[in-house]
Amino acid sequence: MLKRVRTWGPPLALVAPSILLVGVFVYGLIAQNLQISMTNQHTAAPPTAFVGLDNYFRLFQDADFQHSLRNLLLLTVVFLAGTLFFGFLWAWMLERPAFGEGFFRSTFLFPMAVSFIASGVVWRWLLSSLQTDQPGGERAAGLNRLLDGLGLGFLQNSWWADPNWGIAAIAVPAIWQLSGYVMALFLAGFRGIPDELREAARIDGCSEWKLYRHVIFPQLSPVMLSAVIIIGHMSLKLFDLIRAIVPDANTYAIQVPATMMWVKYIGGDYADSAAIGMIMLVLVALVVIPYLVYTSRQEKR
Repeated sequence: MLKRVRTWGPPLALVAPSILLVGVFVYGLIAQNLQISMTNQHTAAPPTAFVGLDNYFRLFQDADFQHSLRNLLLLTVVFLAGTLFFGFLWAWMLERPAFGEGFFRSTFLFPMAVSFIASGVVWRWLLSSLQTDQPGGERAAGLNRLLDGLGLGFLQNSWWADPNWGIAAIAVPAIWQLSGYVMALFLAGFRGIPDELREAARIDGCSEWKLYRHVIFPQLSPVMLSAVIIIGHMSLKLFDLIRAIVPDANTYAIQVPATMMWVKYIGGDYADSAAIGMIMLVLVALVVIPYLVYTSRQEKR
């Protein structure tokens, strides 16, 4: 009986270009960024000294950076809660085949096809507080004008310009754009639950609430985890939507690590900019890596 000899040459040669490109343009640039973050290159001039973790310690003691981390936490919580709520609600409404399901499913998914830059340009007007180009002087614009027209003027506010909760307004267009994606995840989870489980639960006397609590919700936990990881890591590195809505990236009310990194970079403070980038990388890794480990263990069972 002939023994089959496994050769690694052809497969390795096939993937070698991808390995080389990833090694140079991903991990190589991460290493270069880490090296810059540990120098005193705070101007366009070349670095003159290695400072280790001093830039990181100084950043965490900086009130502006602490404010950006607070904004990031608030943005993540509002973004995550909103997308999960509306995504689950729409998926629950479309769970059973109904008339017009394809239309509504496409309608809910459509915002996802729009780039954050394009939607941000529209939401910049919707979330504006006042406009002064009217003959009669200042008039409410965007959502504030709609609220005024509906007699709900007491709900008008400054949206993203609010110094305390402005970043929460940025989460509104993000929720509008990603809720359809979360809906698709939950809808796939609903459709993946066998009808036999539902019927068996009903035969055993389960009410609809107990059916969802003890049968359907546990089956949707992997979908929920995936949605939390995907939306969570997107919020941690959100930049283009914020930049499209707010004209000045240095606006204090909407400052997050991503925008602060950009401000530092265009200001020539390359060391601090690189340090913020590494902090964001670590935050994303803390979210994604445990999920990858969990899914890997689940697949081996």
